[in-house]
Amino acid sequence: MLIASLCFGEAQIPVHVVADALLHRQDALEHHIIWDMRLPRAILGVLSGAGLAVAGALLQTATKNPLASTDTLGINAGAYFMVVAGTVYFPTLLHQSPFLFAAAGGGLAALCAYVLGGGRAATPIRLALSGMIVAMVIGSFTSALHIFHATETQSLFLWGSGSLAQLDWHGVSYAWPGVVAVVLIAFFMSRQFDVLNLDPSTARSLGQKVELARFAGLTLAVLAASVVVSVAGPIGFVGLVAPHLVRLSGLSKHSGLLPAAALWGAVLLTGADVLARIVRSSMGEMPVGAMMAIIGAPWLIWLILRKMNGALGSPPSSPMSIGSGRVPIRFPLLAAIMLAAVVSFILVSMTMGGTRIPLGQLFASLIGSEQAGSYSVLLNLRLPRTLVAAGAGIALSVSGVLIQASVRNPLADSSILGVTSGAGFGALLVLIAWPESPIFLLPIAAVGGAAAAAAIIFLFAWRKSLSPAVLILLGIAVSAVGSAGIQALIVLGPLWGSTGYIWLTGSTYGRTWTQVGVIALFLAVLLPVAVRLSRKFDVLAFSDDSAAGLGLPVRKTRLAAMTTGVLLAAGAVAVAGTVGFLGLIVPHMVRSLIGHNTRRSILLSSLIGALLMVMADAVGRTILAPVEIPSGLFITLIGAPYFLFLMFRSQTRKI
Repeated sequence: MLIASLCFGEAQIPVHVVADALLHRQDALEHHIIWDMRLPRAILGVLSGAGLAVAGALLQTATKNPLASTDTLGINAGAYFMVVAGTVYFPTLLHQSPFLFAAAGGGLAALCAYVLGGGRAATPIRLALSGMIVAMVIGSFTSALHIFHATETQSLFLWGSGSLAQLDWHGVSYAWPGVVAVVLIAFFMSRQFDVLNLDPSTARSLGQKVELARFAGLTLAVLAASVVVSVAGPIGFVGLVAPHLVRLSGLSKHSGLLPAAALWGAVLLTGADVLARIVRSSMGEMPVGAMMAIIGAPWLIWLILRKMNGALGSPPSSPMSIGSGRVPIRFPLLAAIMLAAVVSFILVSMTMGGTRIPLGQLFASLIGSEQAGSYSVLLNLRLPRTLVAAGAGIALSVSGVLIQASVRNPLADSSILGVTSGAGFGALLVLIAWPESPIFLLPIAAVGGAAAAAAIIFLFAWRKSLSPAVLILLGIAVSAVGSAGIQALIVLGPLWGSTGYIWLTGSTYGRTWTQVGVIALFLAVLLPVAVRLSRKFDVLAFSDDSAAGLGLPVRKTRLAAMTTGVLLAAGAVAVAGTVGFLGLIVPHMVRSLIGHNTRRSILLSSLIGALLMVMADAVGRTILAPVEIPSGLFITLIGAPYFLFLMFRSQTRKI
């Protein structure tokens, strides 16, 4: 792989020229290209792959979780966020010590994911979900920094997709001491890490300091990942794939596992970099992080289906507990209050913005009075975007209810299952490949991307009876591929700093009556289906055996719920971009109000989702006018702290 990395690039260099340059460097252009550009890049790939692989092996040992790695625990996302934040607010300090910024961000993210996942008691599925949600939270704040500080952070975006591109040896000289030190320290502590494979009480009876060894493993993993991220950006899947490849060969003791994982990590990442250069398109070179996701996601799917039977942690056999409760208000009254709040806020929101519309003029404009004045034109711009926001909120919230009921897990929604990233990739592909295409192609592409993501998940999970645990883990793999594809399209396409990138964060800016018609069509067709199937979903909240005993066709019902939820999420993405967290938090809010009743949850969730999206749209276009905050970012500001609180409160419960 190292030799191949020196041969491939913008200019193809034969192997004998590479050998001649390495052994007898001369003042020739090809020799300078090899020594000053390709060799530093190749060596950095070896170091980065080795560091990430060793970090993944240590994390899997310390957490006793086969899905643990620097990306599934949010370490990469945390380190990337801190580097971007340092670029914006502390550029001088970041230039002096980027490693400290990356280590602080990665360490805090790993700690959050580990604690929220339940610590040592975390099941693989719980820890993977916690890490993904922490990464989603951090990623949203990173996107906010990119949008509001585009000039300062534009150069970081390619690096943020994972890049080994080097123009000199500076990156290698920065990375090699840290990576080599972590690998050597981990190797010399191999016996202590071997002890972590034993039962904790047995290890303590042998006089071993289990907690100290676990802390050392986690610390070394964070340090290795931080060094790599600070120089090459966040690159996923290396730390997940390489250790499992080594374990398949029979190595289990860390004295052999760690060096072999480092070697395989170097092979994987260098190979991904070579492939990225081989498949170079007319738009440019694919980021190595995206290529690694394409390589690693099928491995994760295989790992889930073939090697983790019984290791995933069983799905819940009781109704979902997060956010359950009841308020002493009768449901009809509660629904009427919420409906009045939605209608009132829709009216109020149309008065808000860079130009305020008096309430009296608003009503005059709505009824077409001659006294409406010049506000009618402005209102014709605000009314459709407000209705699009309300419709997208309804679609995403009901989608969350259906998907959570289907997989019996309160930590699931369209974002977790990869549907949102699939829809976003499809829509973004149209925006880049056919920027002048008719507007009706956008929802078609979004539905196509969502359907493709869902089809892959259902295809592989069908043999497992659509097991909730398998569905969620497959969704994480598909989501990683979709997100990598989106990153690659943004880097390769002319979208940086444009409305297309802002659209990815969830925005209702510039929406017209065409988008209102699109989301209205989705809701008119799919909401009655969801309500009609809601009674079956209540039975599905219990175990599969109990539901089958009551005569419910479990797989067909789950497939119907998932399909309806997928299509609703795709419709929302088509008109409002990728809005995260709404489908996660709204069902929890509803359960805290009315308990578990799917039909009522669908109705109340649609009202609360519409209210939150309209609020996000109104405040986002008002608070920093004329600059707009995308609705998706504002929803994250509301939803992320609330959902992290729910996870923290439920960390001792089995979900």
